[in-house]
Amino acid sequence: MRGSTGCNSRRARAIRLETERLVLDLHGVEHFEPLCQMWGDATVVHHIGQPSTVQEAWMRLLRYRGLWPLLGYGYWALTEKASGRFVGDLGFADFHRAVEPPIRGIPEAGWVLASWAHGRGFAKEALTAALAWLDGQTAHQSCVCLIAPENEPSLRLARGAGFRDERIVGFQGHDTLLLRRERPA
Repeated sequence: MRGSTGCNSRRARAIRLETERLVLDLHGVEHFEPLCQMWGDATVVHHIGQPSTVQEAWMRLLRYRGLWPLLGYGYWALTEKASGRFVGDLGFADFHRAVEPPIRGIPEAGWVLASWAHGRGFAKEALTAALAWLDGQTAHQSCVCLIAPENEPSLRLARGAGFRDERIVGFQGHDTLLLRRERPA
């Protein structure tokens, strides 16, 4: 994994990461159409919620861009190196979710991949790079993720990356599993 900045600033600029098969980079207008298609796919968002409208997808892209200057971390657009094809979104945010225990101020990991990219190991590759970056760039003590208990592929990914089940929380009217990963010593 190679990163293009060594900045430890809380307001670090978005950085580009590369893995063997992927480029993780700041979302741009060029990602809007594939992002819109991905978030509009009922299969992709089955465990997250309803398919997004075009406007909701646009607002998501804007939100992703805004995370970096405000928090010093954010979401990356994932692109396959070999084809240049959009793979999905992955990164960290603080969405100020109303859950107990509160997770405000703690980087919340999240990932969504296009249907064509499922089962190819892209999420593991990108999450490994993103967590390594987070551990080296921010002063957090832990990060969390929220996953629907029936979403076995995401639970396997999170647990394999070091997240441990903490508790079931109520989120958007559903029971959701809160997992936590402690920063390595």
